[in-house]
Amino acid sequence: AGSQASCYVTIDSDRYHFMQMTEFSATYKPNVVEVPILGRPNKGHKMVGGTGEFSGKAHYNQSTLRRVMKTYQDTGYMPEIEIQIENEDSSSRVGRQSTILRGCLLDSVVVAKFATGSNSLDEDMSGTFDSFELPEEFDELEGTR
Repeated sequence: AGSQASCYVTIDSDRYHFMQMTEFSATYKPNVVEVPILGRPNKGHKMVGGTGEFSGKAHYNQSTLRRVMKTYQDTGYMPEIEIQIENEDSSSRVGRQSTILRGCLLDSVVVAKFATGSNSLDEDMSGTFDSFELPEEFDELEGTR
């Protein structure tokens, strides 16, 4: 049940419950390069680092991320951002997973918005992260091994 997830954003040392998030996804993509192998006509492959990216959608009802960008615009200082996602469905047998994205940078931030005739406003967000942690992992389902 996706609606039972939680999202927290830590900016420097201030932690916010981002309950206005309606969608979120984070992916880590390893960088794969080709490497020549002596005595073989085909090249091999090797992983050399990777890239973390996230995207999401939120109700347009908070100024937290706009303040981050305003700070950067005015001072050149980008506060450190961490995003923590917790997935747990009490009706499921997989338990809980907690993922922390470290070193997050936002691609852009909506600074003002309106839409006449709309009952609510949403905003898209995206960015990159340097690393991730899994302090809690889902339980393995019976029969997966």
